[in-house]
Amino acid sequence: MPRKTFDSLVSAGGLLLVAVLLVAGGLLTWGHDYIHHEVYTQLAAQKIVFPAANSPAVAAPEFAAMRQYGGQLLTTGAQAEVYADHFIANHLKVIGGGKTYAQLSTESLAQPNNAKLTAQVNEVFKGETLRGLLLNAYAFGTIGVIAGIAALAAFVAAGLLLVLSALGLYHARRVSPGDQILAGSDPHQPVAAAD
Repeated sequence: MPRKTFDSLVSAGGLLLVAVLLVAGGLLTWGHDYIHHEVYTQLAAQKIVFPAANSPAVAAPEFAAMRQYGGQLLTTGAQAEVYADHFIANHLKVIGGGKTYAQLSTESLAQPNNAKLTAQVNEVFKGETLRGLLLNAYAFGTIGVIAGIAALAAFVAAGLLLVLSALGLYHARRVSPGDQILAGSDPHQPVAAAD
């Protein structure tokens, strides 16, 4: 195959990939922005505020992760994960005596007249529900971050391919028309007979 043709085909393929990567990068950027906006809007609407860093509510060692966000409004997936796993979860351990909602609910069904146990089940159910919702916000926030990183990678790859394709087209213009991609493999040249 002539070198000029090969360079032109590879460069054209590279330019096609540049277009695909630019579209993918644009869609990933849109996904990142959409998720970020939705997570922020939904969490901000809940008006959850972290206790102050020096508050007695977060003085115990198990609340250490909470202190970095002291006094802030909960608006990000990362904050939601900290609040769910280092505030609500710790309170649920105390309220439920270390038991899960499923364990407490099973006990409550066996003791339908135990008002204290019923109240405990209700409290743990509400806490687990809020914790689950916050962890979903964390998951979606993480997906948004990943989409943003992927968008950046797509744009960088598109830029690199654009440069390489331009260099390939430049090279295709500079090679002589008779150059072959693999020297000595011209199918039109007769093969010398072996002695």
